[in-house]
Amino acid sequence: MKIWAVANQKGGVGKTTTTVSLAGLLVQNGYRALMIDMDPHGSLTSYFGHNPDTVEESVYGLFYDDQLHAIRSLVMETGVDELHMIPANTALATLDRQLGVRNSIGLIIARALGLLTPHYDYVLIDCPPILGILMVNALAACHNLIVPVQAEHLALKGLERMKRTLDMMSHSRRLSIPYTVVPTMFDRRTREAGNSLEQLRDGYRDHLWQEVIPVDTKFRAASRGRLPISHIFPHSRGALAYARLLDSLLHSDLRVESQVVA
Repeated sequence: MKIWAVANQKGGVGKTTTTVSLAGLLVQNGYRALMIDMDPHGSLTSYFGHNPDTVEESVYGLFYDDQLHAIRSLVMETGVDELHMIPANTALATLDRQLGVRNSIGLIIARALGLLTPHYDYVLIDCPPILGILMVNALAACHNLIVPVQAEHLALKGLERMKRTLDMMSHSRRLSIPYTVVPTMFDRRTREAGNSLEQLRDGYRDHLWQEVIPVDTKFRAASRGRLPISHIFPHSRGALAYARLLDSLLHSDLRVESQVVA
């Protein structure tokens, strides 16, 4: 089972859209996929029609349940075959204050997901935009990090913070976390988008996906339909771009596996 975290220390850059779009494409390619909403704002939870203010069974419970096998009871259907979700509750925002620096608090999600290995091929974690217990858990559990970055100045600042966090986590794990920077919401008509893309190429060339996710109104329509874009607008610009991104990520996984075997 492969675990991908989708994170950036800047909100509004397309993390939830990226999580849903990639997960939807994975199941269309024959994989079993689970999405986990680790953001107290609950955008992923809301995408599939649940209210993060009122949902009772959520990822929040894992941080207080000594029996981590409870993770099986948190899984929800999404209406898409082989695509499941563990929702968020807004109470997640209180975890850092309530739990502080307890021992092994950063490994809870990794341990819980270990119990789901026979049931899923891929897990995608939609992360909060701030560094804390939730992001630390996601990074500690993941095999690959996907960093959506809107092609504009403030989002690049978020990427710089994300890179510092990633370096810190890699040092504590004594193992580098592979990551892919994905330019999102790219509008070719604006000069700022082009300039920002050049900055990404200069600063993150070795980790930058060489294409972009374009601005596409079909993303909003897909969210209203509570479906991944590839399930409702398969030939849209956005769906086709995410299909190319998924192909790149899968090939990257295969390269890593072949290197391990060798």
